[in-house]
Amino acid sequence: MRRIVPALLIFLALGPLPGTHMRFPVLQTGSQQIAARPLDYPADTAGVLRFVRGWRLVSPNQAFGGLSSLAVIGPDRFQFVGDNGWWTRLTLHSDGRISDAGIATLPAEQGGKQRKWQRDVESMFHDPASGKSWMAFEGVNQVWRLDPDLTKVESRARLPEPRWPGNRGPEAMVRLADGRTIIFSEDADDDPRGREALAFTGDPSVPGTNAIRFFYDSQRKGLVSDAAPLPDGRILLVHRRMGFRSVFTTVLAIVDPADIGPGRVIRSQWLARVPLPLADNYEGAAVEVRGGRTYVWLVSDDNFNSWQRTLLLQFELVGLPPPPKTDSKKAAR
Repeated sequence: MRRIVPALLIFLALGPLPGTHMRFPVLQTGSQQIAARPLDYPADTAGVLRFVRGWRLVSPNQAFGGLSSLAVIGPDRFQFVGDNGWWTRLTLHSDGRISDAGIATLPAEQGGKQRKWQRDVESMFHDPASGKSWMAFEGVNQVWRLDPDLTKVESRARLPEPRWPGNRGPEAMVRLADGRTIIFSEDADDDPRGREALAFTGDPSVPGTNAIRFFYDSQRKGLVSDAAPLPDGRILLVHRRMGFRSVFTTVLAIVDPADIGPGRVIRSQWLARVPLPLADNYEGAAVEVRGGRTYVWLVSDDNFNSWQRTLLLQFELVGLPPPPKTDSKKAAR
């Protein structure tokens, strides 16, 4: 019974409602135009999560939208991938002007056109040194490594067994400075200890790369929707929760990767909640350090529904809490 109410909320939030229509992800115009409309919301001067600026992104290209992953690939340069298998790159200037925009489809796994569930990218990270990108696909439970132009799949591998459910798979993926790659499932394995996650010792797109399985207990923060590495080595986790007061609630927390171990349960420190007036279906996150300041970018998934929006927000992270002093083995038992 405990899953019935969340399931209904997800249907109402993500499914087409009476009086609305769904924009199916079919390219109709081939347009590469994208515009950024500024949000009317005051900048914050207090708190840990300080709003800096935000925009609503719009495009006449019907393939644009459904954005579920985000990477900052250069100064003011962004890369997005949607759950329809299309990617977007753009440069967003300080005045809101967009330049060098491109919208295109990812290469097919086995050639030819694929169904949406076979091209459902939910998480991504970008390597600034090589320009390559790693993407995790939910429907097929795979991780791909793509070339800098996103035109060639250099390597691909299935996640280790047992297989995660097709619609509850690799929702968040982050590469750590020590070379490990951490992948959090959205809701795999209904285990009382938490949701399943994987820690790879090397490249997860290479078949046979060793991985350990552990669990994440969100302590009612919601389901993980994305993750990004922080400058201090910890991981920023973005959670999505459904409710009645606000359809979407986004909670940010911090987890220490030092707590990760085979079969262990890790937990996170609450950081902040996205303000209610900015509430939306945020599924992509990236952390950027500029001028000695740390920023987090969030992008929302409009699910190709006419009543939802594609929002790109910038927050500054100020005064992050230090790692807990409690012995991690006791905290994660």
